Amino acid sequence: MKANIYIDGFNLYYGCLKDSPFKWLDVSKLAQALLPTDTIHQIKYFTAKVSARPNDPDQPMRQQTYLRALNTIPNLTTILGRFQTRKVYMPLVNPVEQQNKAYVVRTDEKGSDVNLALHLLHDGHRGDYELAIIISNDADLVEAIRLVRQDLRLPVGVLNPQIKASRPSAELRRAATFVKSITKQHLKASQFPPTLTDASGTITKPTHW
Repeated sequence: MKANIYIDGFNLYYGCLKDSPFKWLDVSKLAQALLPTDTIHQIKYFTAKVSARPNDPDQPMRQQTYLRALNTIPNLTTILGRFQTRKVYMPLVNPVEQQNKAYVVRTDEKGSDVNLALHLLHDGHRGDYELAIIISNDADLVEAIRLVRQDLRLPVGVLNPQIKASRPSAELRRAATFVKSITKQHLKASQFPPTLTDASGTITKPTHW
């Protein structure tokens, strides 16, 4: 079947890549490994640009390098959301004397789940795929999946990136046509080579990845 792949980049990263040696992930290879009998038509990768942090000033550079690597995949498109940073007054886990709350800087990623749901529905209405595949374990996508299956009569599969949890969201299991789990073996077999090239030059896998 002609399949479109919709990837929640942060859900994928925090689900199975963050503490692994497999961050240099070729998502096209991963999709083909999990869907060997289907034709990958389009891949849409949803994320947001990160900001430097005091304890990790190189994070934006690593992300930019990875996005360059992803964009060497001919049928992949990157769709960017945004980060919202704000100061909030929150309870302390361990109160200090009479103080049980403090101001903290909270960073929330905005847009990826909404953008993914919109593209899933829009592409389905345009007849752009015969099968939609979502890489995420976010139950907020359940309604979009339901609409595609119910109104467009198209199958929607979920590739669950939550290796530690191992089980996908119960809501996603009920909503999707099928669910498959991404394993460490899939990740290991789906890595980019250490160096790639694009129009700007050489892309090198970040140190310690």
